[in-house]
Amino acid sequence: MPLVAGVDSSTQSCKIVICDAVSGAMVWEASAPHPDATEVDPERWWDAYLATAAELPPGIEAMAVAGQQHGMVALDAAGKVIRPALLWNDTRSADAAHDLVAELGAEVWAGAVGSVPVASFTVTKLRWFARTEPDVAARAEAVALPHDWLTARLLDNGVRPGTGRTDAEHMRDPVTDRGDASGTGYWSPQTGEYRLDLLATAFGRELAVPRVLAPAERAGVTPDGVVIAPGTGDNMGAALGLGLGPGDIAVSIGTSGVVSAVHTAPTADPSGVVAGFCDATGRYLPLVCTLNAARVLASTAQLLGIDLARLDTLALAAVPGAGGVTLLPYLDGERTPNLPTAAGTLCGLRRGNTMPENIARAAVEGLLCGLADGIDAMRGIGVVPQRVLLVGGGSRSSAVAALAADIVGLPVVRPVPGEYVARGAARQAAWVLSGADAPPDWPLPTASEAKPAQAEAGAAVRQQYASHRRAIFGI
Repeated sequence: MPLVAGVDSSTQSCKIVICDAVSGAMVWEASAPHPDATEVDPERWWDAYLATAAELPPGIEAMAVAGQQHGMVALDAAGKVIRPALLWNDTRSADAAHDLVAELGAEVWAGAVGSVPVASFTVTKLRWFARTEPDVAARAEAVALPHDWLTARLLDNGVRPGTGRTDAEHMRDPVTDRGDASGTGYWSPQTGEYRLDLLATAFGRELAVPRVLAPAERAGVTPDGVVIAPGTGDNMGAALGLGLGPGDIAVSIGTSGVVSAVHTAPTADPSGVVAGFCDATGRYLPLVCTLNAARVLASTAQLLGIDLARLDTLALAAVPGAGGVTLLPYLDGERTPNLPTAAGTLCGLRRGNTMPENIARAAVEGLLCGLADGIDAMRGIGVVPQRVLLVGGGSRSSAVAALAADIVGLPVVRPVPGEYVARGAARQAAWVLSGADAPPDWPLPTASEAKPAQAEAGAAVRQQYASHRRAIFGI
C-alpha cells in the first residue's frame, strides 16, 4: 500500500503521522518538542523534525508540511536566515499593527487581503523588524513562513537524515500555498496575488516572497525520491484532516483557540474579528483565533496546585456560572478580542464563592465563552453553523467536553483524539500523489457526540462573561 506522511510543525512540537494513502488509516506517529519561546531559530524546527523522523519507516512516497501560521522567517540574498523567526504569538508587533491599520484603515485592509492585521500577522512583524532592528533588516532580501522554510529543507536535505545536499541551510526557489499565504497580510484571497505594495508599506521596501503553488501542485521531489506537496498552514491542515464540510465549525483547543469553517467565497470583516483566509483545497477558510486556549487550563491547575484531571473533577462539581465567578482568560494578552496588552482577570469573587471548584469551572467556562464568541462572529459573515467538531489537546478535558455543547449552543462532535493537522498534511500528500481532482475520501473516526442539555444555563454563563468583559475592557 502507498504510504504518505504529514508533518505538523506547530508552536510546541513537531509531529509526524504516516497514513495509508487510500484509506487514511494511520500506521505510525512520533513527535519531538520545540523550544518554548515566541522567537526561534528555524534550525530548531529542523532538529525537532530530525528527532521525530529518526525511526521513520520505509515506503513513504509523498509528504507535506503544515506549519504554524504567520511566523516571519527573514532571509538574506543567499536565502540564509538572518535572525530568529518571530512566531505568531509574539506580540511585540502590537504597536506596529495598530499603526498599519491607522495608516490605511481597517476597511482598506479587509478589502485588500481579507483580514485586518493584528500582532500575529507577518506584515506587522515586518514593520516591527524594520523599525526596531534596522541594521539587521537592511540585510533582508526575502521573507518566508515556517512551513515554507521546512518544505525547502526537505527538498534540499531529504526526508531521512544524510540523503541531501550539504548547503541545505539556504532556501532555493521557496514555495508556499494559498492557505498559508493568506495569513501574511500581503496576499489577497480575492485576487490570488501578492500585494507587495502592502509589504513595502510595512517594511519600507519590497522583499522577495515564495511562489504560491496550486492546491495539488508538487513542490518537488527530495534527493531520496519522496514527492513533496505544497504544504499549508496549521489551521488549513486541520480543516483538511477533519474533512470539513458545509455547516461544520472546527473548534481547536491547542496553544491557541481556533474557530474555522470552509466557505465558497472570500470573506472580509472590517471589524478584524474574522480573518478571511483560504483553505488548502481551493476554497476559503474564515477563521477566528484566540491566543489563550489549552494553557488556560494548565495555568489554572498550576494556580490551584493540582493536575488537569483534578481540575476537570473540580469544574464538574461546580454549578453553571461557577457561583458568580468568571475568568477573562487573557493570560498572554489576546488576539480576539484584540487586547495584546491585557492580563487575565478573575471576576465576581466573594467570600461565599471563593472555592477551588468555582475557580476551576470559571477557567473552563471562560475558555469556551471566548470560542463561542468566535462562532457568533462566523454567523455574522454568513456562515450557518450546524455542528461543532471539537479537537486539539484541550478537547480531551472531560470538563470541556461536558460543558461545550451548552455554552456554544450546538451539537458537539469529538473526533477520536489524533493529530489532525498532521493528518491533513498527509491527506494533501496523498492528493498530490494520486493526481486526482479532489483529496481522497478519508472517513473521520468519531469518539462522541453531545447535544445542548442546559441551553438556558449556557446562555446565562455567556451573559455573565460578556458583562464582566464589557465592564473591564469596554467591549
